[in-house]
Amino acid sequence: MNPDRSADSADVVVVGAGIVGLGAAYAAVRRGLRVIVVDRTDAPVGATIRNFGHLCIGAQGGEARRYADASRELWLRLSQDAGFWLRESGTLVAARHDDEIAVLEAAAHDGGIRMLEADELLQLAPLRAHGLVGGAHIESDLQTDPRTAASAIVRHLAALGVDFRFRTGVTGVGRGRVDTTRGPLTCGSVVVAVNHDIDQLLPEVAERHGIVRCALDMMRAAVSFRYPLAAPLLTGWSLVRYGRFSDGPEAAVLRERLHAERPDLAALDLNQMYTQVPDGTLIIGDSHATAAAPSPFQPEAAFTAFLTEAEALFDAPAPRVIERWQGVYAKGRQEFLIDRGDDGVLVLAATTGIGMTTGLGLAEHNLTAAFGWAAAREGTT
Repeated sequence: MNPDRSADSADVVVVGAGIVGLGAAYAAVRRGLRVIVVDRTDAPVGATIRNFGHLCIGAQGGEARRYADASRELWLRLSQDAGFWLRESGTLVAARHDDEIAVLEAAAHDGGIRMLEADELLQLAPLRAHGLVGGAHIESDLQTDPRTAASAIVRHLAALGVDFRFRTGVTGVGRGRVDTTRGPLTCGSVVVAVNHDIDQLLPEVAERHGIVRCALDMMRAAVSFRYPLAAPLLTGWSLVRYGRFSDGPEAAVLRERLHAERPDLAALDLNQMYTQVPDGTLIIGDSHATAAAPSPFQPEAAFTAFLTEAEALFDAPAPRVIERWQGVYAKGRQEFLIDRGDDGVLVLAATTGIGMTTGLGLAEHNLTAAFGWAAAREGTT
């Protein structure tokens, strides 16, 4: 770095302070580069904090698994260096039908998934025994609290020298420049990581990749469990969503049954899953609705379904709702948006709702490839 460089000049300018943008800044600063991160809000407030905190590594396949595996190492390191809560919990899957066991057994052939008898699963999760036929433990998964992790990463990167320009809008990007509402920035490289808002900053990129928005409903509830969840918990509805499980013939059978038995839940595009955060409350969700501009109005039917399904699954009194919210993330034809135009601007997004799981690795891999960087100097943190 050149110490005489203007304060409005950097080696890398990152647009967006969500998990992919933070991953890009982390990749750059670990290589000794001067980094500026620009974001229109005053802290991460989007999909990066509105999720389960479930880093669902072992349920991914293909390219997503490659990014997830890289992310896992970066999450572990950041949790130590930045000082936020993270646990190597793995993930539990509750199976209530033989076709769900069949999906799990097929995936377990590739390793990293341990099948569980119903009695063993009941020792790890306070579930109702009736109807439970078994389950599994996905061994590599992690859990964090997204509301504290993102802000801790920002503080850590700032301590490493990353210059955060919050409450600053970006009006245009190009080769070696970023135009903002507080004046222009000059730089060697530009990384755009604004998730679904790519259609506002770079509409032609959004159109080329078919980017729309996926809105989801979630809630947090107080619960009275006899003992806490040992890990995030997935169900059969989750198995028809995640790549490692969803592509085989076993998942097709499961999907057909679920949609036939519960068309109401299928209409919500349900992913019935749960995480219990350090204060003991339970995050419950979630539904999915896709549009260029999803309605901000959340149907009560989704929340009613969440609570009804939770009561049927857990051996506990009814949850008491504390918070409800809407999350929004980018959705495209592929799992990831990776675009580098003639102007050299690198655009990155996770476009299937697995940003927390894959975002750090997505940034690390693609910045290295795009800019020809050598391996990071791991002693810098």
